Amino acid sequence: MSGYSVYFLFFAVAISIGFMPEGHVIHRLARELDQHFCGTSPQVSSPQGRFATEAALLNGAPYDHAEAWGKHLFIHFAPERHEHIVHIHLGLIGSLRFELVDDPWGQIRFRIQSDAIAANLRGPQWCRLITEEEQSLAVARLGADPLRADADPSETFRKVGRSRKSIAALLMDQKLFAGVGNIYRAETLFRLGLSPFTPGVNETALPAIWQDLQELMADGVLKGRIDTVRPEHTPEAMGRSPRKDDHGGEVYVYRRAGQPCYVCGHEIAEQVLEGRNLFWCPRCQG
Repeated sequence: MSGYSVYFLFFAVAISIGFMPEGHVIHRLARELDQHFCGTSPQVSSPQGRFATEAALLNGAPYDHAEAWGKHLFIHFAPERHEHIVHIHLGLIGSLRFELVDDPWGQIRFRIQSDAIAANLRGPQWCRLITEEEQSLAVARLGADPLRADADPSETFRKVGRSRKSIAALLMDQKLFAGVGNIYRAETLFRLGLSPFTPGVNETALPAIWQDLQELMADGVLKGRIDTVRPEHTPEAMGRSPRKDDHGGEVYVYRRAGQPCYVCGHEIAEQVLEGRNLFWCPRCQG
């Protein structure tokens, strides 16, 4: 890989995690880890020192695969030794970036390194070495992940259909919708014309929500950013300037409070709901 390619990859991943990472970011990271380290026995270290004992156990062990479940990343080493799984949750400030091997910076908790590239973990909510049984227990606490081919949303649908909590609150519950965060929550509800304050939703709406999440989040994995506007509402189609925001991407309502709706022109609204900022169009989602 050329130096230019490495820097481009670093930039793309860095901008994708400039906010609380949603599930598409974690799935993209798992895919890129596999691309760089499958078939190798990489160097593993903890330059910061807080994961040094665990890193020493992994150093030189065969890399097997990485997988994402919602916002949780599991990196598997040495498949014949089942305790060698690194469980990472980035939290609010964590980042996992692919960088040049000879240009480390900052407090690196966990590092996977080949001759060409290093994956550097900084500031995670947690990074721990676990067993397969412990991974199974962690996954059992999560809801259905729209990005996993083996996901079964039927239990999520059952619980949501019986709940009296608002659909906006339910979509943020990781025990129901693993990997869905504030952006996908707001955008999917807008795209489907659903009020965020509806208690639960009917049986017709739930499959539509699930399908929209699957499509939007899969697109996020491919692009490394969140784009939710339909073709007729892109900057090119509307003759407007591209959106400027830390997370990038063209969206309908997220962080657009006070601005006109692209569909009806009404002012986008914002309020705090269960500790997170909610964005919606009162007219389109009335």
